[in-house]
Amino acid sequence: MTPTVVLVHGAFGDAAAWIGVISELRSRGIPVIAPPNPLRGLVSDAAYLASVVSQIPGPVLLVGHSYGGALITVAGAAENVVGLVYVAAYVLHEGESVGELEERFPDSSLAGHLRTWTYPLGGGDRAVEVTIDEAAFPAVFAADVAKDVAGVLAAAQRPLAAAAFTEAASVAAWQVKPSWALVAGADRAINPEVQRYGAERAGSVVVELPDASHAVALSEPTQVADLIRDAVRATS
Repeated sequence: MTPTVVLVHGAFGDAAAWIGVISELRSRGIPVIAPPNPLRGLVSDAAYLASVVSQIPGPVLLVGHSYGGALITVAGAAENVVGLVYVAAYVLHEGESVGELEERFPDSSLAGHLRTWTYPLGGGDRAVEVTIDEAAFPAVFAADVAKDVAGVLAAAQRPLAAAAFTEAASVAAWQVKPSWALVAGADRAINPEVQRYGAERAGSVVVELPDASHAVALSEPTQVADLIRDAVRATS
């Protein structure tokens, strides 16, 4: 059976980032969905994704962009997941958090341009979430996307809960399932060295686009879809 491709977006955006990739995959007859990512923390977000996967009949190929890579690492342990594709993403090890992986390498431009917000929790408590400073967003996140589009993306950001940086992966599905990775060589949100290190550690099949920004799924949808198709063929 051809696996259903499940596209998982990362922080500061939504599933619309996959629009070009979805079009490319559907033109080849590949079933695909792009569910929302709650962006509230690794544990709860991965549980949500695993619930989505469990309700899809047949095999599933998980594709994660950015923070979405951390989620597919955990949710990919589901029995019907046959492979993982990382797109400019975090590839965590079991017991490792996004923050711990980041600390091994020099900071990207993202670190100096985060804006802090708070949101309410039950019982009157509040938690912290972050967005990218709107003026810096195009250069940090989408340097190879048209300026007017990058401006809209900046205004429409979805914040990421700070807990996402500190919660550790309970499992690393790439230890038992095949993986592929696309490294965005001009990424200013996740240091490309972070991407390369995680992909190499996982034994992923790696493709690098040296001029691609973090928004590579938008700027290079054909290249991203080509890698996904390779993974579909290998897992069908």
